[in-house]
Amino acid sequence: MTAAPAPDPDLPDTDLPDTDLPDTDLPDLDALPRAEFAFPGPLRDRPVAAILGGSKTSTTGLVADYEHDGDPLPRPGHREVVVDSSGRPVAVIEVTQVRVVPLAEVDLAHAVDEGEGHTSVAEWRADHERFWHGEEMRAALGDPGFTVDDTTPAVLERFRIVTVLPGTGG
Repeated sequence: MTAAPAPDPDLPDTDLPDTDLPDTDLPDLDALPRAEFAFPGPLRDRPVAAILGGSKTSTTGLVADYEHDGDPLPRPGHREVVVDSSGRPVAVIEVTQVRVVPLAEVDLAHAVDEGEGHTSVAEWRADHERFWHGEEMRAALGDPGFTVDDTTPAVLERFRIVTVLPGTGG
């Protein structure tokens, strides 16, 4: 998926404090859905490092991706476990805001808050279009000709780190 997977409405949200937790107070990580950013490898490692470093507080998905996977859209208050390229849990995040807008309406604040170093919406868009038009994404969607345009519905998600998990170095 291009963004954090959608929540499972049958799972209760875990009540976690806003600070790092001692090992004895960790939530049941297996009960929380996984937030897998991009695909394993450098495309995942960069956003995970940005989350752990605090510069990534937003992400963008496509409604088409959620629909293809049969997942509902994320919702504020939902918590997820961020995993790295090896599938190791590194942090728990909480969704704080979700907006669905046409791709042409993504704003600079959202682009910058993705923590990927973009300084303009045009730069952000070009980078994301390379990803969305890439072979891996097209394969994941089962559509070798998949493309986006100004009207493509985008899921703009904001989140906060609830806790960095022990042993992550974050």
